[in-house]
Amino acid sequence: MSPDELVYLGILAASIPVGFLFRYLSPPVKQGAALLLGLSITIATCHIHALHSLATVFGIWIIMKSSWRHAPALSLTWTFLYLLFFRLVTWFGLPQPTPFANAIQLLLTLKMVSLANEVYTFHIEKKNEVSSFAKSPVIGGLSEEPSLYDILSYSYCYAGIMTGPFFRFQTYADWLRQPSPQALPGWVPCLQRLKLVPIYAALFLAVDSVFPLAFVRTEEFLDRNIFFRYFNDAAVFQREVFRMRFYAAWCGAEAGCISAGLGCYPEKAMSKPGGGPSVTYSPDPSDEEKYDFKTIQNIDCYNTDFCVKVRHGMRYWNMTVQWWLHHYIYPNAPFKAYALRAGWTMFISAYWHGLHVGYYLSFLTIPLCIAAESAMEASVRAKLGPSGQNVFDWVHWFLKMRAYDYMCMGFVLLKASDTINYWTSIYFIIHIIAVCCIIVGNVLKGGKREESRGNKGEKKEAEKIENLKSREKTD
Repeated sequence: MSPDELVYLGILAASIPVGFLFRYLSPPVKQGAALLLGLSITIATCHIHALHSLATVFGIWIIMKSSWRHAPALSLTWTFLYLLFFRLVTWFGLPQPTPFANAIQLLLTLKMVSLANEVYTFHIEKKNEVSSFAKSPVIGGLSEEPSLYDILSYSYCYAGIMTGPFFRFQTYADWLRQPSPQALPGWVPCLQRLKLVPIYAALFLAVDSVFPLAFVRTEEFLDRNIFFRYFNDAAVFQREVFRMRFYAAWCGAEAGCISAGLGCYPEKAMSKPGGGPSVTYSPDPSDEEKYDFKTIQNIDCYNTDFCVKVRHGMRYWNMTVQWWLHHYIYPNAPFKAYALRAGWTMFISAYWHGLHVGYYLSFLTIPLCIAAESAMEASVRAKLGPSGQNVFDWVHWFLKMRAYDYMCMGFVLLKASDTINYWTSIYFIIHIIAVCCIIVGNVLKGGKREESRGNKGEKKEAEKIENLKSREKTD
């Protein structure tokens, strides 16, 4: 493991026992302590580069104060333009930010855009309440506009400051105001989330030692046969960079939130990862309340691996960020067609991750894979019986996992030349399979349409004959 990864590990490990201590603090002390701890982590790891995150926060505060009506669009513009500046600072003669500063900036971008939208909704609902004399129907909306201190506290809250999960300002405010945090579940869900982390770490260490990433960039690797090259792709996907590393990190980050009680809501609130409660709820004194931490769930390891579709796999990976994309990017896409909207969302996601071309090559392959699986499901799977559909699903799952392996290479190689060289060495196999599936699906759909048209024509002819016969009888 690199020194940076050891720092991440240390922060994650320390956040779990520290979280239990936060349950004993009053709301004002909890808010101040979480801010102080988060700022300390930021300054200790980012040094002078901590000013980038501070500039982003003050920019959002000015936007919300000067024009809350345009805050959603302006916040997205401001944070994404600042991300561009942040990644190109060396062009301006400034020092390159640390990886820790990059991690904080990414999470802060999500938080600030979400906060601007929450404040906008607060003002709109407040105006509606005044005009209609009715309480706002918005679930989980703000009760008051946050102050600059509240915004800073939310931005630099120590929980998930580098690794996520993303959570809304309302989730943070609910955490501060929890009536009896010590009574909420803690140890059991925390240990439940951590139980597989040693396995993920062991798998990473084992696979990483056998399949080093640097080998993929060498001529020796490209000279090997296609089966070796493709098997190496599958093994790289299991590396720390793109599966075991994230499984372990996100499970650890979730455990840190669970220990503090952050994101804990009654089960009947039907909480969504990233978004929080999706229905109104009220405590029932006569019943023993059951709680969950779905609001801060960032990864569903089992379903990521074993769900059938690429589309579904995306929902189970980085779940809080998927919620953010679904609510703030997808609905505002400048297209109406689903495939184009999905492509736009994946493009924005790639930009959020970074400027490396590998991100864009990988993310923009996802809509192609989704279109391919949709075409084959509609034209092939729908016509099969139960056993045939079962076989279809197993083949679909296998291809989904190979597609993940394939797209992973853009993330780990990053450079356009390295990614294209690798994909060329295996003949762009996933792209070709996806295009073939789309063509076959459309051809079979076309045949189905012709068949249905033919059936309709035959029906009309039969009706005409029947009408003629009935007329002859009457005559």
